[in-house]
Parts: sequence; C-alpha cells; structure tokens
Amino acid sequence: MLKRAVKLQGDRCPQLLVKGQAFPVKRDLYLVGFGKAWCDCLSYLTREMLLKPHSKIQVIEGAKNNLPDPEALKGTAAIQELAEGLTADDLLLVLISGGGSALLPAPIPPILLEEKEKLTKMLASRGAAIQELNVVRKTLSLLKGGGLARLAYPARVVSLILSDVIGDPLDIIASGPTAASSHSVQDCLRILAKYNLLHNLPKSVETVLSCSPTKPTAPEDYSHVCNIIIGSNTLALDEAKRQAEGLGYAALILSTAICGEVGHIATLYCQGHPSPAPRASAVPCSSSHTSGNPEPPSPAWCTPSSVLRSMLAETSI
Repeated sequence: MLKRAVKLQGDRCPQLLVKGQAFPVKRDLYLVGFGKAWCDCLSYLTREMLLKPHSKIQVIEGAKNNLPDPEALKGTAAIQELAEGLTADDLLLVLISGGGSALLPAPIPPILLEEKEKLTKMLASRGAAIQELNVVRKTLSLLKGGGLARLAYPARVVSLILSDVIGDPLDIIASGPTAASSHSVQDCLRILAKYNLLHNLPKSVETVLSCSPTKPTAPEDYSHVCNIIIGSNTLALDEAKRQAEGLGYAALILSTAICGEVGHIATLYCQGHPSPAPRASAVPCSSSHTSGNPEPPSPAWCTPSSVLRSMLAETSI
C-alpha cells in the first residue's frame, strides 16, 4: 500500500510523491507517526526511501489498552517540540492511524491527563460513539483538532492517513491533528449534555470550555497542509472486489458504512443474505446502510455461479 502511494525521487532536487502529488524537499524532511498501524509502516518508509543509511528513529510505546498514559504523553511532547521548531523550508510527513487519539494526548492546561482520561471513560461507558468521543477530545487538546498542523506552520505538512472511521472524516480520524475542525465548543457542550455530564465536569475542564473559541478555525489557516487517505474501508473493499473479479468471481460490495451493535448487525447479515442454494447463490444486487439500526436489504436478487460478498462495518459491543 505504501509502496504504491509514496515515493521519494531526485537527488539534487528531491521530491516526495504521494499519490501523484509532488512535494519539494527544500531543506529537511521530518517524519512523525502515531497510531496502532504505523510501526511497521515507519520501518518500511525509513528503510526503503526516506532516511540515509544508519539513521535512527525513536519509537515510544504507550497508551496501553487504548488509554493515554505517561509514555504517550512523553511521545506527544517530543512531537510537539519538533513541530514548534520547523521552518518554511522544512517538510513534515505525518503518519496517522486508528489509536492516534490515545497516543497523542496533550490536554490544554490546566486540564490534567487523568481528568481527561476519566471524562473519556465516562463518555464511552454511557455509549458515546467514536465521533462524539473525538469531538470532545479535540476540544480539550492542544494538538488534536488541527493543533499539530498549526504548531508546524510555516512548514509544509503532508499527512498519510489510515482511516478507521466510517465516511473518512479527516477531523475525526485520530481526532484530526492536521485537519481543520468542523466542530465548535458548542458541539462539545451538546455531547456532554446528551450524556448528562455537563454538570459533573472538573473545574479545569470548565475553565477550558469557557475560554474556547465559539467557531471552528477557518479552513484557510490550513493552506500549508495536505491530508491524504491511503487506506480505508472503501479502498480495502474496492481492492478486494478487483482481486476477486480477476479470479473470476462476481464480486459484490454490500456496504462500506454499516455501524451499530454487533449482534444486530450479525442478525441483519444472516437474515438479509440467506445461504446459497445447492447450485446458485442468491445475493442482493446492491445495498448500503449507514444507521445504527439498519433494515434488511431490499429483495433484489441475482444468481451468479460464484459470488464473493464483502462488507466492512464499525460495530459496538
């Protein structure tokens, strides 16, 4: 995936090529990453193309059980220090994947890490969706919600993103550290009120919320940033479909956007897509469901001899 998406070419005037877009390396190229998927990806990028022989890269492991901890805070501090020292001639390559929210904790003072973690746990225990969790997280963070991109200015910022969120919203994946936020403090307050937490907040959180901007940061403030999704549900299913068709299957993508409780989704799948008859497979010709309580697909059926049915979902337990 990375091999197809990213290349570094040229010696005298090097350029970083990402999905056909060229980014000149005028001075220094810096690389930071956070998320569950990026350790192996870092190894490939540094080994194959970006660093000179015998160069070293620092890896800090943290966020055990997907919760921010002192080690994650240490890694965040190192990334923050690097970003603040960049110049207009530098290029910052940011690798983002699922788990990035927990691995990039930077609570806005005076909020303590423990206070923010407790609030996140309370929201999750009351059923808050990942989109809601990340709206609250980025409202209370120095680096989320576009904060990392703002710190890196005036350097050019290129983010390679592995999306683990349905619909690939750039400001929600890992809480959008390099993307303009489409949410305001009012959205955060509505979410806290929805889960009856508005009147049980630490004083530090109340202080930050009372001082937060009422409107999202203007998109033009991110003209130095390019966010590129190199992996997602949709891209994975499209590639699976292409490979299956190359093997002679009639490939059908049922949905890229199913979400909801896992037991309900499993029942939907079994009821909506009955087992094939001995000589023919009966499958829906098309379906796509995005709500938490999707209904079975409409009864439009086709009967190819060899069928591959594929679907990706974000379910909860």
